[in-house]
Amino acid sequence: MREPLWAWDAADLAAAVRTRAISAKEAVGAALDRLAAVNPKINAVVQVLADEAMAAADAADARVRRGEPLGPLHGVPVTIKVNVDQRGCATTNGVVAFRDNIAAADAPPVANWKKAGAIIIGRTNTPAFSWRWFTDNDLHGRTLNPWNSGITPGGSSGGAAAALAAGIGALAHGNDIGGSIRYPAYVCGLVGIRPSLGRVPSFNPTAPEERPLTSQIASVQGPLARCVKDLRLGLAAMSAFDPRDPWWVPAPLEGPPPRRPIRIALCVDPGGAGVAPEVGAALRQAALWLAEAGYAVEEKEPPHFTEAVDLWHATVGVESRLTLLPLIEQYGDAAVKTMARAFDARLPALDLAGFGKALARRSTLLRAWMEFFEDCPLILMPLSCEKPFPAGFDQQGEAAVQRLLTAQRTQFPPATLGLPGISVPTGLSGGVPMGVQLIAGRYREDLLLAAAEIIEARASMATPIDPQP
Repeated sequence: MREPLWAWDAADLAAAVRTRAISAKEAVGAALDRLAAVNPKINAVVQVLADEAMAAADAADARVRRGEPLGPLHGVPVTIKVNVDQRGCATTNGVVAFRDNIAAADAPPVANWKKAGAIIIGRTNTPAFSWRWFTDNDLHGRTLNPWNSGITPGGSSGGAAAALAAGIGALAHGNDIGGSIRYPAYVCGLVGIRPSLGRVPSFNPTAPEERPLTSQIASVQGPLARCVKDLRLGLAAMSAFDPRDPWWVPAPLEGPPPRRPIRIALCVDPGGAGVAPEVGAALRQAALWLAEAGYAVEEKEPPHFTEAVDLWHATVGVESRLTLLPLIEQYGDAAVKTMARAFDARLPALDLAGFGKALARRSTLLRAWMEFFEDCPLILMPLSCEKPFPAGFDQQGEAAVQRLLTAQRTQFPPATLGLPGISVPTGLSGGVPMGVQLIAGRYREDLLLAAAEIIEARASMATPIDPQP
């Protein structure tokens, strides 16, 4: 018996709608029924757009009947995170004070998915100001991980990941400045890709002013999916040109063929700060699968790893002290204030000259990493150096925050250097998802996706799932 429509992959849904095997209205209706059934248990979608989605599905079916050109996501139900603009919806970013911040126009990722034919069924939760690895806030409440309500669904795209893992939508939008796509994918048993800087256009028309520089070059938009083939589809559609982003680059989605065998640098304990045994086991298992598929795997750490971690703190972190922390203090809820203050206490004290020097150092480190990729086009390392954290772990004192930052250190170098990274699941450990991270050179998402497909084929993660207590 075939799976219900809400459990179908995005690629299969799009093909079935295109060939009239099913209607877009059937696909979207099934997704909305699944949302109604499971979302009350996990609170992942905080704004349901049922009427708008069904109207869009009717219009999508009319295009099929008229024989008009169809986009690659035609009729596919998706979700959008509440920290990007969607016309007619509030860009709340999980903040009570922003509940009436209604967008008059779509942000580029939203516009691109719509142009590709995707149908938005709802908007997903994020922590206040999207500034935690845990998703709850005073405006929308807490999102639960459908695998286990006692662990975090991740953040800041925790609502996106929880919804997708539970079968709400076939693709989910997220964004990532320090792990906010990759970590939710890790803890929810999904694939999630942080694209290269410039791959996916970004801009929020509701923003009162431009983001500061390091936020512009570290933050990216990207998709989460239940399988790699859907991730490819979602990334390609989201990457279309939009004139509003001056950082966008017309880079091809497929790069030149690499030398064979493709060399992979396996880095089990980057920086030497320790990893959980389960994390090390997942990495070595993924490395074995890749080696069996013909990759040449060797243990090797990328250059200046610890300095790249410190650089993220010195640029993204110190900049947040000047721009984001005052807003958090003014408008944030108690949880984000606790996390932001503990995080800020661990940042270096830099004056303007020191900040400028740190920003300039980015080019030195990126050059070294790009030279490293000439020899080893892929890096395999932890996405987090610990198993998924308990829900609310960042509220348990300064020692907990320090442990959290140490464990999450592997998420920072791709962000500060503008590199692509992918989180791919490897299986379950004690009933909770485990996974690994792959990193590649700029605009080589194709190498990440190809390697992720091999791990995916061997891991056989079973999503979507019914939410567990």
